[in-house]
Amino acid sequence: METRLPKIGILDSGVGGLSVLREIHALIPCADLHYVGDSAWCPYGTKSPEVIIERVVAITDYLLSRGVEIIVIACNSATIHAVGSLRATYPIPIVGMEPAVKPAAALTRSGVIGVLATEASIAGEKFHHLVNQHASGVNVITRPCPRFVELVEKGILSGPEAIEAVSEAIAPLAEANADVFVLGCTHYPFLRTVVEAEVPAGSHVVDTGPAVAKRVASLLSTTSDSSNNPPEIHIETTGNLEQLNLLLPKLLPGIEARTSVAKLP
Repeated sequence: METRLPKIGILDSGVGGLSVLREIHALIPCADLHYVGDSAWCPYGTKSPEVIIERVVAITDYLLSRGVEIIVIACNSATIHAVGSLRATYPIPIVGMEPAVKPAAALTRSGVIGVLATEASIAGEKFHHLVNQHASGVNVITRPCPRFVELVEKGILSGPEAIEAVSEAIAPLAEANADVFVLGCTHYPFLRTVVEAEVPAGSHVVDTGPAVAKRVASLLSTTSDSSNNPPEIHIETTGNLEQLNLLLPKLLPGIEARTSVAKLP
């Protein structure tokens, strides 16, 4: 009998979660992936918890109607506010995101780590619990970076505008002697090259995408697919379809040619 891997649903406030899709596809290339970017409501980081929960539940219901068996909340803000509600409501695996404070605390030599994130990601009790649990004795400095999301949604991943925004965010953290910088939003890995150029020499830059991909793989009974059907990657947006088509070659080079793209009904 042929075996087929569960279809994995991935959701985010916009295109940032494609950085997580990229990691999942790299680790589990035979898996079917269905992604929904809620770009019409982007960014989630400035929205109320009630709005974020409403949007995440609506998209989860939609993905379930399309046959997914695992949900990945590829958004730190959405995870903080909605993951508990989803896990209490849906009898399927729900994988969330959290800033990589634990590995950052293990890496620091100066005792100072900087967390680049959205307002919603660092304002809640969940983040403070994460810091207390995994970064005891470490000075954790947070820095909201709303411009980062705007840049990625526009496809501006390099150049003067990106460098200015990243430099402005990094400077106070570097002055405070941070030597590990956490990319606490799934949009931010697309600016990683600029970030790495702006942080002090010898610093570490970490994000959660690879860990999330490993967690998803651990939920599968196998990471190989013995069926003959090629995997499907389907990407939908609540925003501008033309803009999404322009962004994909920048965000998913080499993968975008094998994806289908659509406007969410």
